[in-house]
Amino acid sequence: MSQNIGAVTISIIIPVLNEAGNIKEAISTTAFSTKCYANATTKPSANIEVIVVDAGSEDETVEIAQSLGVKVISSSPGRAAQMNAGAVAASGDILLFLHADTRLPTGFDEMICTALQHSGTVAGAFNLRIDASLLSLRWVEWGVKMRSHFWQMPYGDQAIFLTKDVFQQIGGFPELPIMEDFELIRQLKHTGRIVIIPTPVVTSARRWLQKGVLKTTLLNQIVIVAYLLGVSPERIRSWYRREKFKRI
Repeated sequence: MSQNIGAVTISIIIPVLNEAGNIKEAISTTAFSTKCYANATTKPSANIEVIVVDAGSEDETVEIAQSLGVKVISSSPGRAAQMNAGAVAASGDILLFLHADTRLPTGFDEMICTALQHSGTVAGAFNLRIDASLLSLRWVEWGVKMRSHFWQMPYGDQAIFLTKDVFQQIGGFPELPIMEDFELIRQLKHTGRIVIIPTPVVTSARRWLQKGVLKTTLLNQIVIVAYLLGVSPERIRSWYRREKFKRI
Protein backbone atom coordinates (compact mmCIF):
# COMPACT_ATOMS: atom_id res chain seq x y z
CA MET A 1 0.00 0.00 0.00
CA SER A 2 1.62 3.25 -1.08
CA GLN A 3 0.84 6.44 0.81
CA ASN A 4 -0.86 9.18 -1.22
CA ILE A 5 0.82 12.28 0.15
CA GLY A 6 0.33 15.70 -1.43
CA ALA A 7 0.87 18.89 0.57
CA VAL A 8 1.69 17.51 3.99
CA THR A 9 2.06 18.52 7.58
CA ILE A 10 4.36 16.50 9.81
CA SER A 11 3.41 16.53 13.48
CA ILE A 12 6.44 15.83 15.66
CA ILE A 13 5.40 14.49 19.06
CA ILE A 14 7.94 14.66 21.88
CA PRO A 15 7.02 12.99 25.19
CA VAL A 16 8.91 14.57 28.09
CA LEU A 17 9.46 14.29 31.81
CA ASN A 18 12.17 16.49 33.33
CA GLU A 19 14.07 16.98 30.06
CA ALA A 20 15.22 20.59 30.56
CA GLY A 21 18.74 19.62 29.51
CA ASN A 22 17.62 18.13 26.20
CA ILE A 23 14.40 19.70 24.99
CA LYS A 24 15.84 22.87 23.43
CA GLU A 25 18.26 20.96 21.20
CA ALA A 26 15.62 18.38 20.27
CA ILE A 27 13.22 21.11 19.15
CA SER A 28 15.96 22.94 17.27
CA THR A 29 16.45 19.92 14.97
CA THR A 30 12.77 19.85 13.98
CA ALA A 31 12.99 22.92 11.73
CA PHE A 32 12.43 21.82 8.13
CA SER A 33 14.69 22.98 5.35
CA THR A 34 13.50 20.91 2.39
CA LYS A 35 10.32 20.05 0.52
CA CYS A 36 8.23 16.92 0.28
CA TYR A 37 7.50 15.81 -3.25
CA ALA A 38 4.37 13.79 -3.94
CA ASN A 39 5.34 13.37 -7.59
CA ALA A 40 7.45 14.97 -10.30
CA THR A 41 5.00 17.81 -10.99
CA THR A 42 3.63 18.58 -7.53
CA LYS A 43 6.09 20.12 -5.09
CA PRO A 44 4.26 21.35 -1.98
CA SER A 45 6.13 22.58 1.08
CA ALA A 46 6.05 20.40 4.16
CA ASN A 47 4.81 22.17 7.27
CA ILE A 48 6.09 21.13 10.66
CA GLU A 49 4.06 21.06 13.86
CA VAL A 50 5.86 20.30 17.13
CA ILE A 51 3.89 19.02 20.12
CA VAL A 52 5.65 18.56 23.45
CA VAL A 53 3.67 16.27 25.76
CA ASP A 54 4.62 16.77 29.39
CA ALA A 55 3.87 14.21 32.11
CA GLY A 56 4.44 16.47 35.12
CA SER A 57 7.98 17.79 34.81
CA GLU A 58 9.36 19.47 37.93
CA ASP A 59 12.20 21.26 36.13
CA GLU A 60 12.06 23.93 33.41
CA THR A 61 11.13 21.61 30.54
CA VAL A 62 7.71 23.18 29.95
CA GLU A 63 8.97 26.76 30.21
CA ILE A 64 11.78 26.09 27.73
CA ALA A 65 9.44 24.44 25.22
CA GLN A 66 6.89 27.24 25.51
CA SER A 67 9.61 29.86 25.00
CA LEU A 68 10.43 28.21 21.67
CA GLY A 69 6.87 28.68 20.41
CA VAL A 70 5.82 25.03 20.14
CA LYS A 71 2.58 23.51 21.34
CA VAL A 72 2.82 22.10 24.88
CA ILE A 73 0.14 19.83 26.33
CA SER A 74 -0.14 17.79 29.53
CA SER A 75 -0.76 14.08 29.81
CA SER A 76 -0.89 11.33 32.38
CA PRO A 77 2.54 9.72 32.95
CA GLY A 78 3.76 6.96 30.65
CA ARG A 79 5.34 7.31 27.24
CA ALA A 80 2.52 5.46 25.46
CA ALA A 81 -0.15 7.66 27.05
CA GLN A 82 1.86 10.77 26.22
CA MET A 83 2.39 9.84 22.57
CA ASN A 84 -1.27 8.90 22.13
CA ALA A 85 -2.29 12.25 23.66
CA GLY A 86 0.07 14.02 21.26
CA ALA A 87 -1.44 12.15 18.32
CA VAL A 88 -4.95 13.23 19.32
CA ALA A 89 -3.79 16.86 19.46
CA ALA A 90 -1.88 16.60 16.16
CA SER A 91 -3.19 18.18 12.97
CA GLY A 92 -0.56 16.61 10.72
CA ASP A 93 -0.94 14.03 7.99
CA ILE A 94 2.22 12.30 9.23
CA LEU A 95 3.13 11.59 12.86
CA LEU A 96 6.78 11.47 13.94
CA PHE A 97 7.50 10.30 17.49
CA LEU A 98 10.73 11.78 18.79
CA HIS A 99 12.47 11.09 22.09
CA ALA A 100 13.65 14.23 23.86
CA ASP A 101 17.27 13.06 23.79
CA THR A 102 17.26 12.24 20.06
CA ARG A 103 18.21 14.63 17.25
CA LEU A 104 16.77 14.60 13.75
CA PRO A 105 19.01 14.88 10.66
CA THR A 106 18.85 17.82 8.27
CA GLY A 107 16.27 17.12 5.57
CA PHE A 108 14.33 14.63 7.68
CA ASP A 109 11.02 15.88 6.27
CA GLU A 110 11.86 15.08 2.66
CA MET A 111 13.31 11.69 3.68
CA ILE A 112 10.09 10.82 5.48
CA CYS A 113 7.82 11.88 2.63
CA THR A 114 9.93 9.96 0.13
CA ALA A 115 9.96 6.85 2.33
CA LEU A 116 6.19 6.81 2.70
CA GLN A 117 5.75 6.96 -1.08
CA HIS A 118 7.21 3.46 -1.49
CA SER A 119 4.68 0.84 -2.42
CA GLY A 120 3.62 -1.29 0.53
CA THR A 121 5.21 0.99 3.13
CA VAL A 122 3.10 1.82 6.19
CA ALA A 123 5.72 3.26 8.56
CA GLY A 124 9.41 3.91 8.98
CA ALA A 125 12.26 4.99 11.22
CA PHE A 126 15.90 6.08 10.93
CA ASN A 127 19.19 4.38 11.49
CA LEU A 128 20.70 5.12 14.90
CA ARG A 129 23.89 6.83 15.97
CA ILE A 130 24.83 7.13 19.64
CA ASP A 131 26.67 10.28 20.67
CA ALA A 132 29.70 8.79 22.41
CA SER A 133 32.99 7.52 21.03
CA LEU A 134 33.15 4.12 22.77
CA LEU A 135 33.93 1.29 20.34
CA SER A 136 31.35 -0.88 22.10
CA LEU A 137 28.64 1.60 21.07
CA ARG A 138 29.59 1.12 17.43
CA TRP A 139 28.70 -2.56 17.91
CA VAL A 140 25.39 -1.52 19.46
CA GLU A 141 24.70 0.67 16.42
CA TRP A 142 25.55 -2.23 14.11
CA GLY A 143 23.16 -4.50 16.02
CA VAL A 144 20.40 -1.91 15.77
CA LYS A 145 21.02 -1.62 12.03
CA MET A 146 20.81 -5.39 11.51
CA ARG A 147 17.66 -5.71 13.63
CA SER A 148 15.98 -2.79 11.88
CA HIS A 149 16.84 -3.71 8.29
CA PHE A 150 16.46 -7.49 8.40
CA TRP A 151 13.64 -7.88 10.94
CA GLN A 152 11.99 -4.48 10.41
CA MET A 153 12.00 -3.85 14.17
CA PRO A 154 13.08 -0.28 14.91
CA TYR A 155 12.59 1.04 18.43
CA GLY A 156 11.38 4.38 19.71
CA ASP A 157 14.79 6.06 19.86
CA GLN A 158 14.96 5.72 16.04
CA ALA A 159 12.14 8.28 15.53
CA ILE A 160 9.25 6.13 14.31
CA PHE A 161 6.95 7.78 11.75
CA LEU A 162 3.72 6.86 9.97
CA THR A 163 0.62 8.54 8.61
CA LYS A 164 -2.06 9.55 11.06
CA ASP A 165 -4.57 7.39 9.17
CA VAL A 166 -2.47 4.25 9.69
CA PHE A 167 -1.86 5.18 13.35
CA GLN A 168 -5.60 5.44 13.94
CA GLN A 169 -6.32 2.24 12.04
CA ILE A 170 -4.10 0.19 14.36
CA GLY A 171 -5.39 1.93 17.48
CA GLY A 172 -2.28 3.91 18.38
CA PHE A 173 0.30 2.85 20.94
CA PRO A 174 -0.90 0.12 23.28
CA GLU A 175 -0.93 1.80 26.69
CA LEU A 176 1.66 -0.47 28.26
CA PRO A 177 4.12 0.65 30.96
CA ILE A 178 6.98 -0.62 28.79
CA MET A 179 7.46 -2.16 25.31
CA GLU A 180 4.89 0.14 23.71
CA ASP A 181 7.14 0.82 20.70
CA PHE A 182 7.95 -2.89 20.28
CA GLU A 183 4.25 -3.78 20.25
CA LEU A 184 3.35 -0.93 17.88
CA ILE A 185 5.94 -2.12 15.38
CA ARG A 186 4.73 -5.72 15.69
CA GLN A 187 1.22 -4.54 14.78
CA LEU A 188 2.48 -2.45 11.89
CA LYS A 189 4.40 -5.40 10.45
CA HIS A 190 1.08 -7.20 9.94
CA THR A 191 -0.13 -4.20 7.92
CA GLY A 192 2.76 -3.55 5.57
CA ARG A 193 6.45 -2.76 5.16
CA ILE A 194 8.48 -0.69 7.61
CA VAL A 195 11.25 1.24 5.87
CA ILE A 196 14.52 2.26 7.54
CA ILE A 197 16.06 5.52 6.36
CA PRO A 198 19.87 5.10 6.10
CA THR A 199 20.61 8.57 7.48
CA PRO A 200 20.78 8.27 11.27
CA VAL A 201 19.16 10.17 14.06
CA VAL A 202 21.58 10.88 16.90
CA THR A 203 20.58 9.78 20.38
CA SER A 204 22.12 10.38 23.78
CA ALA A 205 24.46 7.74 25.20
CA ARG A 206 23.26 8.47 28.74
CA ARG A 207 21.44 5.19 29.38
CA TRP A 208 24.37 3.10 28.09
CA LEU A 209 26.92 5.13 30.06
CA GLN A 210 24.85 5.05 33.23
CA LYS A 211 24.80 1.26 33.61
CA GLY A 212 27.53 0.26 31.17
CA VAL A 213 27.14 -0.81 27.55
CA LEU A 214 27.19 -4.58 28.17
CA LYS A 215 24.77 -4.47 31.10
CA THR A 216 22.37 -2.17 29.25
CA THR A 217 22.40 -4.38 26.16
CA LEU A 218 21.83 -7.55 28.18
CA LEU A 219 19.03 -5.92 30.17
CA ASN A 220 17.30 -4.85 26.97
CA GLN A 221 17.46 -8.39 25.59
CA ILE A 222 16.16 -9.87 28.86
CA VAL A 223 13.23 -7.44 28.77
CA ILE A 224 12.33 -8.51 25.21
CA VAL A 225 12.57 -12.23 25.98
CA ALA A 226 10.51 -11.82 29.16
CA TYR A 227 7.83 -9.93 27.25
CA LEU A 228 7.68 -12.56 24.50
CA LEU A 229 7.41 -15.29 27.16
CA GLY A 230 4.36 -13.59 28.61
CA VAL A 231 5.75 -11.84 31.68
CA SER A 232 3.46 -8.90 32.44
CA PRO A 233 4.65 -5.46 31.28
CA GLU A 234 4.05 -4.16 34.81
CA ARG A 235 6.48 -6.69 36.28
CA ILE A 236 9.04 -6.05 33.54
CA ARG A 237 8.76 -2.31 34.15
CA SER A 238 9.45 -2.79 37.86
CA TRP A 239 12.59 -4.83 37.06
CA TYR A 240 13.75 -2.28 34.53
CA ARG A 241 13.26 0.70 36.82
CA ARG A 242 15.00 -1.05 39.71
CA GLU A 243 18.05 -1.67 37.49
CA LYS A 244 17.85 1.81 36.02
CA PHE A 245 18.08 3.60 39.35
CA LYS A 246 20.22 1.15 41.31
CA ARG A 247 23.48 2.98 40.55
CA ILE A 248 22.22 6.57 40.73
